[in-house]
Amino acid sequence: MEKEIQEFTGYLETVKRLSRNTVMSYRGDLTKMAAYLQEQGIARAADVSATVLSSYILDMEKKGMSAATISRYVASIKAFFDYLLREHRIAEDPSFFLRPPKVEKHTPEILTEQEMECLLMQPSSNKPKELRDRAMLELLYATGMRVSELLTLHEEDINLRFGWLICRDADRERMVPFGEAAAQAIKDYLKIARDVFLKDEKQTILFLNCSGKPMSRQGFWKILKGYAARAGIDKDITPRMFRHSCAAHMAARGAGLPVIQEMRGHKDIAATQIYAEFQIGMKTEYSKTHPRA
Repeated sequence: MEKEIQEFTGYLETVKRLSRNTVMSYRGDLTKMAAYLQEQGIARAADVSATVLSSYILDMEKKGMSAATISRYVASIKAFFDYLLREHRIAEDPSFFLRPPKVEKHTPEILTEQEMECLLMQPSSNKPKELRDRAMLELLYATGMRVSELLTLHEEDINLRFGWLICRDADRERMVPFGEAAAQAIKDYLKIARDVFLKDEKQTILFLNCSGKPMSRQGFWKILKGYAARAGIDKDITPRMFRHSCAAHMAARGAGLPVIQEMRGHKDIAATQIYAEFQIGMKTEYSKTHPRA
């Protein structure tokens, strides 16, 4: 089964363009599954049954593995066999009915799509401040990035032609797609508004405050609260709620958890499992599933 695992992880790295850490996580999970199957006398993916996979999950539970960890293994297994089925390497998916154990996590509070639409409509004028604010809100919702990542974006991190941006966190950088609504808002901001805020020609941070300095978290939060009040949204809205709403809305429209995991920058897919209940190639899937793509 090593050959199939190698091909699958190669696909994740070259086609899906997942990060090396994420690909290695999949490889580790699947290698452990293959070792268990080998002990059961199963060496080929085509010989794996739903029963033996269920036994594997039960074996992990007996060993005291956490529900979150087992859920990650289940996600890796399902992604692997789904790939093999699509590549016509197996006749049917033995993991189709496989379900992860229940992970005790609170469902994140989100905005509905209608509330989000109303909120995004609030900065509607062509005044520099509202053009900037519209670009920030559209981009935050389009990508699901952390507010700290949004506020540290540089102009060169944005590729408007292809609809991608480079998002950096403490450990690594990743490429995240965004749609036409966000792209147009950024174009308007760059064309009309950014120079109004710019005080130092050497400043490359994308979003600036009225003093020409990078927007602060507190400043952005104040802006967000103001537009939420204007929209009549009676929720304790936070930048993190934007992040959750992006993922939940994509999941509800059919996006796969690995895609959401990569967009959000989760190292472990178990952290992405909270969006599974919203569920009914990365850029392609994004275009099909993000409400404002």
